[in-house]
Amino acid sequence: MAAPAPLVDGPIARTLVLFSLPILASNVLQSLNASINAAWIGHLLGTRALTAAANANTLLFFLLSISFGLTIAATILIGQSLGAKNYLQTKRVMGTCFMFFGAASLVIAVLGFAIAPHILAAMRTPPDAVPLAAAYLRIIFLGVPAIFLFSFMMMALRGAGDSRTPFIFMLVSAVLDVGLNPLLIKGFGPVPAMGIAGSAVATTIAQWFALIALIFWLYRSKHVLCIGRGETHFLRFDGAVLKSLLTKGIPMGLQVVVVSSSMILMISLVNRFGSMTVAAYGASFQLWNYIQMPAFAVGSAVSSMVAQNIGARRWDRVNRIAVAGIVYNVLLTGALVVAVTLSDNAAFSLFLGDNAAAIVIAKHMHLIVSWSFILFGIAFVLASVVRAAGAVMIPLLILVVAIWGIRIPISAFLSHSGVDGVLWGFPAGSGASVVLTFLYYRFGNWRQAKMLEG
Repeated sequence: MAAPAPLVDGPIARTLVLFSLPILASNVLQSLNASINAAWIGHLLGTRALTAAANANTLLFFLLSISFGLTIAATILIGQSLGAKNYLQTKRVMGTCFMFFGAASLVIAVLGFAIAPHILAAMRTPPDAVPLAAAYLRIIFLGVPAIFLFSFMMMALRGAGDSRTPFIFMLVSAVLDVGLNPLLIKGFGPVPAMGIAGSAVATTIAQWFALIALIFWLYRSKHVLCIGRGETHFLRFDGAVLKSLLTKGIPMGLQVVVVSSSMILMISLVNRFGSMTVAAYGASFQLWNYIQMPAFAVGSAVSSMVAQNIGARRWDRVNRIAVAGIVYNVLLTGALVVAVTLSDNAAFSLFLGDNAAAIVIAKHMHLIVSWSFILFGIAFVLASVVRAAGAVMIPLLILVVAIWGIRIPISAFLSHSGVDGVLWGFPAGSGASVVLTFLYYRFGNWRQAKMLEG
């Protein structure tokens, strides 16, 4: 039986950085995979097909966002169980989570396949793109069980202290997806041309293959997360585990909703200033997504490490993990901010071409906003620590206050002075998030929180 990675022993700083880097690489790989697939569709099938895929993928992203908090909760449950060397509890968590994600994704797949055209119509997808989008989306829905279960299995491995294996299998999935896309879209030899449906088939095949290969690897290596032949009774809904998964996971998932909904309002504020400004904002936003990736990677690593150490009752290491996470976030995010700032013309021309006026606006936006992501990262790391203990409601409330109580009102109020006023809402919200999260981390009762009762 393979033992979990030693997140409760050894040097904290070195362990954290080695654990974070595969997570960061996985996040970048996931973004590149989506971008390359979009490029294949756009170049091989045209803008109508790209519009169809964009609408379908928006819905898929929404579904994945719903499951995000639940997979994080599963990661923490597994981390705490393995940290405590409670292998029976680990099996309970794995069995319940596997059954839950399998059953939920199967329901979503069946319903989604049946009502895909109606969903797209409700999204006001352009009528000429609906048939293409429906064909694409229906096939994607056939892959939803694999997508959900593969995501859960990768997060479970991270909870067990292994971030390298999930990256390897994600790389396999991405290479297969990107390689099959042009082959199935245009056809080759005996392979028929499937058009946009071919892109969806490629993604579905890649996800199912990666899931099956990952499960095979887990059993071949006799991993601690495996449920053996005599343990099939764990493949059921354990009431305590399911309650924890939902009560802890849903608030964490709502954080994605809070952020994504705020960005809709932010773009509506920017829209007032014309297409040139919107184009500059869109290009900046693309780069800001990459700048934020180190914070998400370090925060995820911190969450897994803290969960295992709490399970092992190694509270003496928790604060040191938090400090190391903050330091790495500042260094990595800061380095990206500086790199983009020094190469801003080249960076923004990737999205804006030779539109000099838009590039100037984008560079100015970047100077106002980019450094605030360092503050965002600090808050995210501290929030990851307290969530790993099972405290999920206060971080959600802090995020609501920072974004909807501070960032949005400040941006709306200052928008009358120009687009700069809208942008200053970012550092204001990030600053408030850092202060409030630090106060809760320092003085709150999160150490008394529990992930699982019984």
